[in-house]
Amino acid sequence: MKLGLFELNVLHDGYFRLDGGAMFGVVPKTIWDRLEPADDFNRILLGSNPLLVRTGSHTVLIDTGIGSKFDSKYLEIYQIELPRMLIPELNRLEVLPESVDFVICTHLHFDHIGGNTFRDPVGVIRPTFPNAKYVMQKTEYEDALSASSRTQASYHPDDIVPLQESGQLHLIDGDEDVIPGIKVRVTGGHTRAHSIVQITSENETALYLADLIPTPSHIKVPYVMGYDLFPAETANYKEELLKEAAEGDYLLVFEHAPRSKVGRVFFDENVPTFNPEAYD
Repeated sequence: MKLGLFELNVLHDGYFRLDGGAMFGVVPKTIWDRLEPADDFNRILLGSNPLLVRTGSHTVLIDTGIGSKFDSKYLEIYQIELPRMLIPELNRLEVLPESVDFVICTHLHFDHIGGNTFRDPVGVIRPTFPNAKYVMQKTEYEDALSASSRTQASYHPDDIVPLQESGQLHLIDGDEDVIPGIKVRVTGGHTRAHSIVQITSENETALYLADLIPTPSHIKVPYVMGYDLFPAETANYKEELLKEAAEGDYLLVFEHAPRSKVGRVFFDENVPTFNPEAYD
């Protein structure tokens, strides 16, 4: 997709499944099951959709998917599709791992940054993108390395610690422009420092929504995940952001959408409504 002078590619890193009740929080199953049908284990299908942004001066990757370091237990629990497709997708676009300048991590849960690192043939875990700065919130980094009993299953040190050891971490604190036209915005809610990414070129704007609004089925304000540590924060930020996006005609990119991954929002009698948009 073209966004002003930038080129955006929604990458397909395959599918996995999470519990539908957890994905929709207080929304009854009789409602969400019509939107995202559950399997026999109450799991719904989710996509893993990192975003590649090429500005002409920089190559930026936003989130890196689940990666390939998981064991058979994770493979079974989350029905993770194999093989993972991040690197083949980049190869298809003639982007080598060495040519990525920045990796922006919206937050540090394993299903968003597992592709940050890989296990080499002798078992050493190394950064997947050896020349990139890995941008992440300082608060999120601290929380990931001192996780509580509730959150520790969501964080995998192997996705983070090798980046510190290689000197590639770039910690930020709050909203910040990473490069001209690409800005990280802290939303809170899902985690203390969960972030989205705003991309702007030639008066056109796109938002990479991460887990603030993981799929188009979560577009309504009360549809907040049970995984969120601060659900009221999620709902409040989401409500204001959707108004901003509708007024600005922003392009929305959904990180976990299994089908329609991009589109725009409009309000129908004060209810936010998703309008999918085709792309090559």
